[in-house]
Amino acid sequence: MCALSRRAAISAAAALPALAVLPPARSQAQPAPPPSAPPAALPAEKPLFGASLWTLPNGLTVVHAENRRAPVVAHYVFYSVGAGEDPAGKSGLAHFLEHMMFKGSPNVPSGAFSRRVAREGGQDNAFTSRDVTAYHQHVEATRLALVAGMEADRMASALFPANEIEAERQVVQEERRQRVESTPRGRFREDWDAAFWGRQHWRGRPLIGWPEDIARLSRDDMLEFFRTYYTPANATLVVTGAIGRDALAKLAEEDYGGIRGRPAPYDKGRRDRAPAPDAPQEERLVRRDPTVQEAAFLRGWVAPVLTGTPSEHAYPLEVLSHLLGGGQGSRLHEALVQSGLAVSAGCGYDGDAVGIGNLELFVTPRRDTTTARLEEAVGACIGGLLEKGVTEAEVARSIRQLTAGTLLALDSLGTAPRILGGALATGLPLEAIEYWPARIRAVTRAQVEAAARAVLARPSMSGWLLPEGAA
Repeated sequence: MCALSRRAAISAAAALPALAVLPPARSQAQPAPPPSAPPAALPAEKPLFGASLWTLPNGLTVVHAENRRAPVVAHYVFYSVGAGEDPAGKSGLAHFLEHMMFKGSPNVPSGAFSRRVAREGGQDNAFTSRDVTAYHQHVEATRLALVAGMEADRMASALFPANEIEAERQVVQEERRQRVESTPRGRFREDWDAAFWGRQHWRGRPLIGWPEDIARLSRDDMLEFFRTYYTPANATLVVTGAIGRDALAKLAEEDYGGIRGRPAPYDKGRRDRAPAPDAPQEERLVRRDPTVQEAAFLRGWVAPVLTGTPSEHAYPLEVLSHLLGGGQGSRLHEALVQSGLAVSAGCGYDGDAVGIGNLELFVTPRRDTTTARLEEAVGACIGGLLEKGVTEAEVARSIRQLTAGTLLALDSLGTAPRILGGALATGLPLEAIEYWPARIRAVTRAQVEAAARAVLARPSMSGWLLPEGAA
């Protein structure tokens, strides 16, 4: 299944507005520390999760965050590999392998993993993003040893039975039909990414894979991928909930410590990937579909991220994105929604992606708004920001709204491990998450304006998904 990125998770925990009319570009995501060390945490700041971190001799990173609100635990294993590591001509491999990880290991028969978790009243699932693949279970604290033992068993030696490959291929192909091929917005999102980054670039390929690639993925492909990337040194174990640090340390050593270590294929934030373009590969994309009832508009720019070089614009871009599209009071809402041109408008930025990201505006125009009129208004909004800058009040509002609800993340059993594991698996330091509010509060008006010039003044790509006959 698809991933929830670190930013999406922390934004959801903070109850930020969710205005996207199309699935947000990911690389999320997502996923070696940034080239320039983050500023030191402010002494008055309290860490969000109070997590501790250590590394086993075989290279496995272990993260613990105690939460005794209920007698339950969340057990997550993140691998620092995702669709961005799919080889050329083998798109969808990381996702297909995720499916096959449920087909058995030496001590857990095919399909038994989920059945055993369900029998204990727990839940389990997995997801693949551009930058990570994660497997997770939520169970009563007394059942943690059960799920840890099973997860360690498949980390050590998943089987990928040959007689189950074709049946699971059909499951993946059906998933693609449902998520992409049967929905105009799914097809448009896929076309957008391919046009923006290039059809065979690792950011332009669909996470689930191109149909022709899915059809020819083999067991040998999976075995090679597994042996390369599914090693303790390329994994992060995150356990949150009703368990103490010492108890987790003992369990982690017992279940995971005996897995043979192999060198990590790369630093987690420095992947062996093709360089990303510094601008969109196309200027415009227009798709019409008779089943579309409401038009949708996208405009996107290539943008730097926390793990990239340079990274100094990443936190200011978080603030800029909210300032542009963070609900009522944002620039886009005032220029497009309050003016009567659009039903909704927002902005997204995947600053947690590995290597490179993008910033996107997304708008649902009113039916009587022409494409030319909407693009003119969007251009005027961006142009005005670049020409006149932003106000201190706008920056303060965005910072306040971005940080006000972050404590809600502490009450969600699943949000904390997704945020912590997603950040660490993409090479970010623990402090980048624990002191995220402090980093945001430290952003200045001048930094937001500099980030806007660095991104919004560069070439962009515009896209329309339109009903048949729309002007």
